[in-house]
Amino acid sequence: MLVPTHHFRDIEREPEYLQPEQCIPPPDAGPVGTMWFIRDGCGIACAIVTWFLVLYAEFVVLFVMLIPSRDYVYSVINGILFNLLAFLALASHCRAMLTDPGAVPKGNATKEFIESLQLKPGQVVYKCPKCCSIKPDRAHHCSVCKRCIRKMDHHCPWVNNCVGENNQKYFVLFTMYIALISLHALIMVGFHFLHCFEEDWTNRLRAFGVTKKETAEPKVSHQEKKQPLKVSSTECSSFSPPTTVILLILLCFEGLLFLIFTSVMFGTQVHSICTDETGIEQLKKEERRWAKKTKWMNMKAVFGHPFSLGWASPFATPDQGKADPSQYVV
Repeated sequence: MLVPTHHFRDIEREPEYLQPEQCIPPPDAGPVGTMWFIRDGCGIACAIVTWFLVLYAEFVVLFVMLIPSRDYVYSVINGILFNLLAFLALASHCRAMLTDPGAVPKGNATKEFIESLQLKPGQVVYKCPKCCSIKPDRAHHCSVCKRCIRKMDHHCPWVNNCVGENNQKYFVLFTMYIALISLHALIMVGFHFLHCFEEDWTNRLRAFGVTKKETAEPKVSHQEKKQPLKVSSTECSSFSPPTTVILLILLCFEGLLFLIFTSVMFGTQVHSICTDETGIEQLKKEERRWAKKTKWMNMKAVFGHPFSLGWASPFATPDQGKADPSQYVV
């Protein structure tokens, strides 16, 4: 039988449930600028795989397609664009992985902290029994991070972190830039295949002495027949044709897979931001207890005020405002 989610909330309303005497005071805050990092084996492995796949795409795009090309303008423009998008994707990945997603101080469910909230009659607070923290409204406990996260959307192993209030912007940028470099790589592979197949067939016909208007027997001497056929492939790749085909097919498979995956994730994240409802809240169908705002206000709350180019930069930190003590009170 399904148990309503509000049943657990009712249990937390009981005063004896808090049991502040059982909570150890939270440790002193570390030095300013301490890096946030989750020590999870699966998440670390997924993050390494993510970087490896991006660097593999870099290798194929640069050394298989662009550098061997004789069209320098094409190579320079696409090289700069692809490397810029890849750099922004990896920078966004680092910010999403190494930014505190909005963790609630661990073990703050102490008598002193509860008294500091100056609760009025009828006001209640929620305590997480797993991390012994007073949970702000819309916070959920993550079993991987072992912390309660404000506005937690989900835990993503690909960034080895939760997606929450403080790092949702970087996760959205990460999915967007990965989708863009995947699309860019697929387009370049398509042009590369068309160009090289045309060059390859043209060179073969010329090697046999056949033009487009000729259909007679190849004009090749007996001495030339004994020599191996030389078809210039330096214009298409510095690798052998079989190796080039394998590398491009793998890149196509990777690009198509990640284009679909990250596009869907990007769309769901933007929808979640616009509706101001996290993924967990949608799954649990939690009752809406917060004020409804416009979609534009919700976007500015995640990406920063006002609208600027900083929205697309993983190096611009959005202003989250000061902590409000009333966030713990319901």
